Amino acid sequence: MVNPLSPEVLADPVTLTRALVDIESVSRDEERIADCVEQVLDEVPWLTTTRFGNTVMARTELGRPQRVVLAGHLDTVPLADNFPSRLVGDLIYGCGTSDMKSGVAQALHLAVDVAAPRYDVTYLFYEAEEIDSRYNGLRLVSQAHPQWLLADFAVLLEPTHGVVEAGCQGTMRAVVTTSGRRAHSARSWRGVNAIHAAGEVLRRLGEYRPRAVKIDGCEYREGLNAVRIDGGVAGNVIPDRCEVEVNYRFAPDRDEKQAEAHVREVFDGFALDVADVAGGALPGLTSAPAQEFLAAVARPAVAKLGWTDVARFAALGIPALNFGPGDPNLAHAPDEHVEIDKIRQGTATLRRWLAGAPD
Repeated sequence: MVNPLSPEVLADPVTLTRALVDIESVSRDEERIADCVEQVLDEVPWLTTTRFGNTVMARTELGRPQRVVLAGHLDTVPLADNFPSRLVGDLIYGCGTSDMKSGVAQALHLAVDVAAPRYDVTYLFYEAEEIDSRYNGLRLVSQAHPQWLLADFAVLLEPTHGVVEAGCQGTMRAVVTTSGRRAHSARSWRGVNAIHAAGEVLRRLGEYRPRAVKIDGCEYREGLNAVRIDGGVAGNVIPDRCEVEVNYRFAPDRDEKQAEAHVREVFDGFALDVADVAGGALPGLTSAPAQEFLAAVARPAVAKLGWTDVARFAALGIPALNFGPGDPNLAHAPDEHVEIDKIRQGTATLRRWLAGAPD
């Protein structure tokens, strides 16, 4: 296999971004890109490289007092007539440009270029972030090789448009069920309409006032919303069951049990089943590497409104934040693109932090 990630390509994170985008890697089809990344890292003398499935890990062993992680996923959503990459002015278009091959390019470039960082560094390039969590490379590594993730601090190269987004919200999906009694719609008084009963569920949602919680200077805004309604039997039947699916995005000062207790309180009197839940991550901005990172960025952090894999590090007690060149509003879009200046600026920031070097 001829590896398109040549030394000349690796030397420039912008060129490297295009090269990575031009390796198709839709979720569950990351073998080729993982092969290319592994081959590159295997040849770096200051790195020890290991692979698990299509997740590649490389780490320094310099005896530094602290270890940090740079992590990015290799997969993309399905193509949308946006492959291969193309350059238009100062923008690179293509599937994965924003989410998150430009961030991966930054980490891979620094892995082969920074031989003596001031921390020991673990570089993680993982598979299957864009699909069901049971395939997620970080999740699989946390189960099979948890020691790979151990560090004092982690940066997930999620698209943030060059802003530090600290921690993340938790997320919960729950189903609120109303019950009734079936009857012929011509004799509706003989039944009890479960869809009508769902009106009270919607009323409570309409009157709900979500919290805004400030943690380490970052404001997390919560939300509780209906995202699906399912009910009805036939056009001439009074329905005896209706389900309202709700999504609760909660601040990381609440754990999963507290989040569930809150949702049950809101819908007291109704049957409620939790479909899935994932805890959030506190900002973790007080650790020394985090403070040094913020100094390199020279901009205050904001709250991450959404769930990301930083929560997997937080579950291990490792503070983590999100920082990447892509615009999250462009992720998964047919016209997905990334600004070249954001790639260069972000790479310079990461270099200042890792190497203590000027731009």
